Amino acid sequence: MSQEAACYTIVYEDSSESQSTQDLRNALQKGSDEVKIDTLRKIIILTINGNAQPQLLMPIIQYCMPSRSKQLKKLLHFYWEVCPKYDENGKLKQEMILVVNAIRNDLQHPNEYIRGATLRFLQKISKDQELLEPLIPICRSCLEHRHSYVRKNAVFAIYAIYREYESLIPDAPELIQTFLAAESDATCKRNAFVFLANCAMPKAVEYVAQVHDQIGSLDELLQMAIIDVIRLDCKNDSTHRPRWIRSIFELLNASSHAVQYEAATTLTTLTQHATAVKAAATTFIKLVSKESDNNVKLIVLDRLDALRSKHGHLFDNLIMDVLQVLSSADIEVRRKATSIALSMTSSRNVEDVVSFLKKQLQKTQDQDYEKAPEYRQLLIQSIHICAVKFSEVAASVVHALMEFLGDSNNPSALDVVAFVREVVEKFPALRSSITEHLIRTLPEIKSGKVYRGILWILGEYVEGTNEIVETFQQLRKVLGEIPILAAEQRLLDEASIEDEERKEGDEKKESVTTKPKVLADGTYATETAYSSTASARLEAVKAANKPPLRTLLLGGDFFTGAVLAGALTKLVLRFSDLSPDKKRSNALRAEAMLVMTSTIRVGQSKFTTTPIDEDSSERILNCIQTLSALEVKPVVHNIFLSDTKAAYSKMVAAQEKKAAEKRELEAAKQDAVRVDDLLTFRQFTKKAADDVIDYDEDVGRATGAGDVHEDFVSNLSRVSQLTGFSDPIYAEAHVKVHGFDIMLDVLLVNQTSNTLQNLCLDFATLGDLKIVERPTVYTIAPHGFQSIKATIKVSSTETGVIFGSILWEGPDLSEQAVILSDIHVDIMDYIKPAFCTEAQFRSMWTEFEWENRVNVSTTMSEPREYLKHIMKSTNMSCLTPEGAMAGDSDFLSANLYARSLFGEDALANLSIERLESGTITGHVRIRSKTQGIALSLGDRITIGANVFFLLMPH
Repeated sequence: MSQEAACYTIVYEDSSESQSTQDLRNALQKGSDEVKIDTLRKIIILTINGNAQPQLLMPIIQYCMPSRSKQLKKLLHFYWEVCPKYDENGKLKQEMILVVNAIRNDLQHPNEYIRGATLRFLQKISKDQELLEPLIPICRSCLEHRHSYVRKNAVFAIYAIYREYESLIPDAPELIQTFLAAESDATCKRNAFVFLANCAMPKAVEYVAQVHDQIGSLDELLQMAIIDVIRLDCKNDSTHRPRWIRSIFELLNASSHAVQYEAATTLTTLTQHATAVKAAATTFIKLVSKESDNNVKLIVLDRLDALRSKHGHLFDNLIMDVLQVLSSADIEVRRKATSIALSMTSSRNVEDVVSFLKKQLQKTQDQDYEKAPEYRQLLIQSIHICAVKFSEVAASVVHALMEFLGDSNNPSALDVVAFVREVVEKFPALRSSITEHLIRTLPEIKSGKVYRGILWILGEYVEGTNEIVETFQQLRKVLGEIPILAAEQRLLDEASIEDEERKEGDEKKESVTTKPKVLADGTYATETAYSSTASARLEAVKAANKPPLRTLLLGGDFFTGAVLAGALTKLVLRFSDLSPDKKRSNALRAEAMLVMTSTIRVGQSKFTTTPIDEDSSERILNCIQTLSALEVKPVVHNIFLSDTKAAYSKMVAAQEKKAAEKRELEAAKQDAVRVDDLLTFRQFTKKAADDVIDYDEDVGRATGAGDVHEDFVSNLSRVSQLTGFSDPIYAEAHVKVHGFDIMLDVLLVNQTSNTLQNLCLDFATLGDLKIVERPTVYTIAPHGFQSIKATIKVSSTETGVIFGSILWEGPDLSEQAVILSDIHVDIMDYIKPAFCTEAQFRSMWTEFEWENRVNVSTTMSEPREYLKHIMKSTNMSCLTPEGAMAGDSDFLSANLYARSLFGEDALANLSIERLESGTITGHVRIRSKTQGIALSLGDRITIGANVFFLLMPH
């Protein structure tokens, strides 16, 4: 079977039973219509699989064709499609004359379904000229049939025949043009118009000019076809362009959303006039608002965004219309619409945009609002971008956003903290009002992360003595009674006294429970648990209602306690520099040191759920030591008061510089034109209708985006040897990845002096790979070559394995086989570097359930070089800023991120140390939602390094 063979209709059969030729003949001869249908289905499957059964052709003609069963006639059409119609000399078999006569009778059948189905069948055998020639007059007569089903299939049957053999129907364009003028059915008119558009473009243009005034009232299918003809005609510099533009304008108000979309897209290709661009943009916005399918909304928004990137200055008045799209319930649609709106924001409309976003933010506080937490976070991030970009609105939004600091949705509150921190750094005039608001907001905060952000802001930007005193007073309220340990112990003692008074005279009862426990060595022991009234009282004291910051400390959040110590230290040092009142300064210093020592002591007591960690304890002790030497102004004095703020200022400046460089790079890419670039004048080229390319393809060719550059070496690296040189058949495969498909180009070489018959290359897969094509049978001459292509569908980012075998018949008709080597599909073809924010990285790191820990032990001596090696091996990008890794250090920690073509995220954390011996040790932790990515990336890291890994759900 040659590579040029047609792709036939495949009829699936679940039965694996095999019948002899005689059994099939008897079933056709003596069976009922149901038996004949079942038998004919089996014969079709045998024919498709290479066993043509030519001896059954005549019984099928004799016993199946006279039947009146419509289902059997449909199967007969499938059989005529796949059965061998020519003999060994390439001539039409004599039996096919009877088949042609039967088809002729069906084309004249009184039943319109049989006529229409037979006309559809003719489209599939349009390459067999000898079969078609006697049927042409009947096909022409079907154009006048009373039923539209017959007429519309007759049009496409004539189209298929005319496209292959124009000589059979030389007057087909005139025939169809006459038919179109007299036709009333919408589908028939559309089919006839498509024929003219593909085979006689001038006649199609002539028809459009005739119905120019009625285009808006035509059927949707015909309107779509007319839009295609207009687009093609205008590419040939048509004199009708002004008329076509008016027609497209009229179609912008069509009842069909598909017509509106195509009309708006076509309009922007016909003219770049401001009125046309605005009309197309307005149509896109209306489509997004009216369409119910979220996928369609995203597609239309992408088109709108592409239009905005070229005509941004025309979109200023449409930004509020784009924001109305936020009424959609889907968060992805909202995110896309917000992104477009932010790119359209300018100093002229930023106040209106921010006002609208603030109103939407207020709506999210409603309990019944759908997906309120995610939407609120999106709005806060959008307002953040506007406020930082346009300083005139920062003052109006910062106080409104700070109302959400106490939000139970932690990501939203963290976004507000990040926004406030950036605003308070960039706009010194707002610092006083912002810090006052933050001080008043402290009792409403519930999250430890939010508290840490606010405490850092207060420690850095509270600059007046009165504000420092007010901050201390507010912190006392959120901490409660100090010292914490003594206060908690007193509450416990009071609870004990009350309990003893209430139960005076009763003996203290203790309940003892025992249960078996398995020790580490496998032996059994008895574990005894005492639950007494004393432990119950301790739990009651822990569960009592307490101020928020005190609750966090007793809950084990001593990182927040360390940040609190740092903030208090900065405030005391600043107060001592600003105020001459030594008594007041000493009082604040003593109070701050009392809070710090109290935090350490309570962290070592029984009142906390977890003991204080070593890092937090050391940090707090350093702050105490700094305050104890306040009079001598230690070296760390300037570090607390100036260096930390300078580091943040430097980070903000680096982010702004990076964003500016990115904008300049994008602008340079858009405007870059080389002096030696080839200029092409399309008006000077001779162009046929088939040479016309679509607008998107035209842009792709102009920019080179669609060109794939491959060299000989890269192609050789993708060749896999499947068999050995001493095997009867040598096989090698070139593996090429096309998006979600894998193309295998297999070369087979017959190394024997025998003809290999019925050779079949059979593939199978492991992983989320799927074979698209069925195996085909080949015959290879002695020492001959055969090229076979196979397509494999990929559905996820996992390292898949393709394996298989080659089967053929030897000279003695015995079956022989060769097992192929495995082909491993590289995950790196689907993993691409990507970027995300630190908050998004941490959120995904917590959410993802699969972790692959790779322990590193390598002879490389430079941590930075090993980081580059990991990035190159895994196609991951480094999220850790360059400044955070600057300098010569023996330690390196970095976060890496990548994203697959299927939208899957891959996270990694590299933590390594350089030993005194010069080698590097440490580990790489990879996290993902699926096990396949975690395993595959771990395998990539192990290549070239002596490492091992342990896969576990954490």
